[in-house]
Amino acid sequence: MPSFVRTDKCDGCKGQDKTACMYICPHNLMKLDMDGSETGHAMKSFNQEPEQCWECYSCIKICPQQAIEARPYADIVPLGGSVQPLRGTDSIMWTIKFRNGTMKRFKFPIRTTPEGSIDPYGGKAEADMANIGKPGFFNHNEQNGYREGNPAELICK
Repeated sequence: MPSFVRTDKCDGCKGQDKTACMYICPHNLMKLDMDGSETGHAMKSFNQEPEQCWECYSCIKICPQQAIEARPYADIVPLGGSVQPLRGTDSIMWTIKFRNGTMKRFKFPIRTTPEGSIDPYGGKAEADMANIGKPGFFNHNEQNGYREGNPAELICK
């Protein structure tokens, strides 16, 4: 289900040098057509290689104008239907439009925790930094066949 941009909704993230979808795409597929030479629509984003899309929906979720949609496969969403997420600060809501016009909405909370509330050690004691170089601890001169030192000197040429 590769993504596509609805040019009537896209505002190019207000003319910034990098759009939200360009920033978030893990495969660098989203591109901003600055002068309209590639798509015929100036200052609009587009998916430059839809067949390479990972279908992660990151661009769809982050778009502030809800201008990006997915082309669902016919076995999942029949022709004429659509699936559109709306991300808020505390939840994400998926709107499903069926081809007969009926709509359903599903709202899910986004898991967040207050800053500083996570216990990084999980109730265990903190690491003793005085023992960190001793055998059996994280950093040792030779452990599992690896030696410490300058990588340029250790590489066999």
